[in-house]
Amino acid sequence: MNKIFQALLLLLVTSATAQKVTVTGMVTDSLNNPLDVANVVAVNQENQALDGFGITNDKGQYKLNLKANSDYILKVSYLGFSPAEVPLKTEETDVVLDVVLYEQAESLDEVEVVYEIPITIQGDTIVYNTDSFVSGTERKLADVLEKLPGIEVSDEGEIQVEGKTVTKVMVEGEEFFDGDSKLASKNIPANALSKVEVLRNYSEVSQLGGVTNNEDNVALNIKLKEGKKKFWFGEITGGLGLDERYIAHPKLFYYSPDFSVNILTDLNNIGEVAFSSRDYWNFTGGFRSATRSIVGTSFTTSSSSQGITTAQNNRAKSVATKFGAVNFTYKPTEAWRLSGYGIYSYNNTLMQTTASKTFISSGETEFSETNTDQTSKLGLLKLESSYKPNERLQWDYQIQTRLSDEDQYANTLSVSDITDEIGQNNAQKPTAVTQNTNLYYTLNPNHIFAFEGQYEYADEDPFYNAVRSEQPFEGLIPLDSDQSDYDINQRQYTQTNRLDAKLDYFWVTGAKSNINFTLGTTQSSQRFNSSIFQVLDSGNDLTFNEEELNNDVQFNFSDMYFGFHYKWILGKFTFNPGFHVHNYVATNSQLNTETKDELTNLVPDLFINFQLKQSESIRFNYNITRNFTDINNLAEGYIFNNYNSLYQGNRDLESALYHNVSLNYFSFNMFNLQNIFARFNYSKRIDAFKGNTSIEGINQVRSTINSNLEDETFSGSGSFQRTFGRIKVKTNASLSLSSTYNIVNELPQNSKSVTQSYTASVGSSFTNAPNLELGLRYSINDYNNGDTSTTYYTNRPFAKFDAAFLKNFLFLLDYDHYIYTDKEGTIDNRYGFLDASLSYHKSDSKWEYSLEATNLTNNSTLDQNSNNDFYFSTSNYVVQPRYVVLKVKYEL
Repeated sequence: MNKIFQALLLLLVTSATAQKVTVTGMVTDSLNNPLDVANVVAVNQENQALDGFGITNDKGQYKLNLKANSDYILKVSYLGFSPAEVPLKTEETDVVLDVVLYEQAESLDEVEVVYEIPITIQGDTIVYNTDSFVSGTERKLADVLEKLPGIEVSDEGEIQVEGKTVTKVMVEGEEFFDGDSKLASKNIPANALSKVEVLRNYSEVSQLGGVTNNEDNVALNIKLKEGKKKFWFGEITGGLGLDERYIAHPKLFYYSPDFSVNILTDLNNIGEVAFSSRDYWNFTGGFRSATRSIVGTSFTTSSSSQGITTAQNNRAKSVATKFGAVNFTYKPTEAWRLSGYGIYSYNNTLMQTTASKTFISSGETEFSETNTDQTSKLGLLKLESSYKPNERLQWDYQIQTRLSDEDQYANTLSVSDITDEIGQNNAQKPTAVTQNTNLYYTLNPNHIFAFEGQYEYADEDPFYNAVRSEQPFEGLIPLDSDQSDYDINQRQYTQTNRLDAKLDYFWVTGAKSNINFTLGTTQSSQRFNSSIFQVLDSGNDLTFNEEELNNDVQFNFSDMYFGFHYKWILGKFTFNPGFHVHNYVATNSQLNTETKDELTNLVPDLFINFQLKQSESIRFNYNITRNFTDINNLAEGYIFNNYNSLYQGNRDLESALYHNVSLNYFSFNMFNLQNIFARFNYSKRIDAFKGNTSIEGINQVRSTINSNLEDETFSGSGSFQRTFGRIKVKTNASLSLSSTYNIVNELPQNSKSVTQSYTASVGSSFTNAPNLELGLRYSINDYNNGDTSTTYYTNRPFAKFDAAFLKNFLFLLDYDHYIYTDKEGTIDNRYGFLDASLSYHKSDSKWEYSLEATNLTNNSTLDQNSNNDFYFSTSNYVVQPRYVVLKVKYEL
């Protein structure tokens, strides 16, 4: 394996090295003042190709790497100045060449520019001309973004710019399924792109751009090629393979100034999950606050996919997917905009897992084999109206509906001190309807008002069933033992009504300062009931009337708050200190009694930004958050989590206090196309929620308490990325340290974990040569729970290769190799995944034919490790075998 990687690395270096000379210099105005972010491009006079480009730094310096012994024209441009063209003949020595630009009356937009500049900076906007970076082998937006300096795309399709997650993706200024960038990165065709605009310090409401902190807000706007505007375009892909493998993937797009529509579909059984359950629960759907989101309270009532297993890396024994989505935007008038989307996803997943769990307190080890059949039907609907008659007024209304129907059956063979065969069924059909109304009004430049309100209705009805040969939790549940087996059932129902409303007043006190007053409230009412019963051999239900096996709870939560913040700019510093004063009232009624808690609390927060340069800053955040639990942790009747775990709530739970500190640094240097970011976070929890667990063998009964045992968490991450001509180098590192306490068998238990992750890669993006990316991912997971500790290592080298040959052929290869070991030497698993494709496409044809192979190494399993306060776990799960699919694509 090492020899293969060495050979590939040698190929990459050989391809990248050619005789080059370095051209440096300064771009100044007529008064010898340096011009920052001026564009410098070098056009080869032999073939009129753009061989190099650069952007000046704050000292006016530029740097180009060009071919030796060649004739060039250096084209230098800067907004508000007449462009300059300077002849340059390179030899075999480096060149120093200064350029002076002179102011002009007309703007740069009125000057004809023959060559598209690869990167331009206009204030907070960076514009990439995609043709300057692609090699022609790209198929979707994600492939293009990975070639652009400062932009990264995760394996899941999440887009990050300068270390910040992109919160919105637009196409021609219109939202593209604005809840998650994955749908954009995985579906927008690469050949439709003209430019990618990175909108830093992005604010969805223009009136609030100057008075709120938007340093972490990044959006993307995709500009299409001229032939893709006011025309329907897209592609239809279909494929068949052995073992009844199939894929159908039509996509259709239309964009015009007044109307746009995107239609996405995907049907396949080759493991390509277009929209997973995890995507569904993470999909925000555009419900984001444009004003300050930190108000000092954490109170969550959102739905969850409790009891439903998720596949690892979208890999499983078998995955069949049906997906359809429509997104539209329509402008009846210049002032009124309508938009919305509908998403439907069907996934049937088969999983087979072998696991080993070592319980810390009892020393018991459980070996289990589980086969899971999961069916998931997910639906999302959203409609949005935005009315903006002028720059002073904007009114937005949104309504979103979530519908899901999930069912899972799992058969588990558990071997510990006893052997038990267990059948489990989880089913749920949660529904949620959320409405937003936001009104933004500017009375005059010094007085701005913002009202944001949200109402949510949700209900959940999870059902749990377990059929066991051995009686669980003897003494807690009076099961009838005179039956052929133990058929245990549990019904639950949760209903939530929640209102959040907030009024902000911004008083602009000067050119560099403003004051923000906030009035807000959260009002929540929840109802929860549950019951446990046994189905007898006769088919009748044995109902348990004991109070501890039933729940009937009403929980009301009220938070009224006032906030004050003062923001001012002093030189390169921006300061924004403030506080919120909260009045909390929480009541819960159960077991014929009512518990009421009242609390008044002041929580401060502080934001400081040190703007070293236009694209370099250090940000500091500190805030205190008071955390409240919801009804699920208050209900005192027992609830099954799974076959060997019961949970009992605690009606006397009080709030917890969180101290959070973060420090962020980022630098995007366009002079040498270098991107650096670092992030550090520290959290300390006081009077935190603690698990109070009794473990006997492998069975656990858990509750939650408040404890003065403090939890601490520290995390840090950093990234370095630099482009050398057509070579891109990336490194990432992350570290997480945590120390938490829980009560296990009436004794405090300190759990410590250290997680390290490192990634390094080097890749090329040549236009007339094969491209190769080589990298290594390495992680260390160190767990220590008192007297027990263990360490897991994952070494994952990877390679990606693409080559266009014989004009019309394209070959792609993607390989990941896994080496999974532990400190004790009891685990040593090695395997690899190899995917490859060969496609044929004539440049003047709408047809493309491809042969794609997945898991060519025919690896059958993957490994995973995890830990918590109760046990260490290692698992091995089955993945889909090798398969080959013949695809045909037609471009519309």
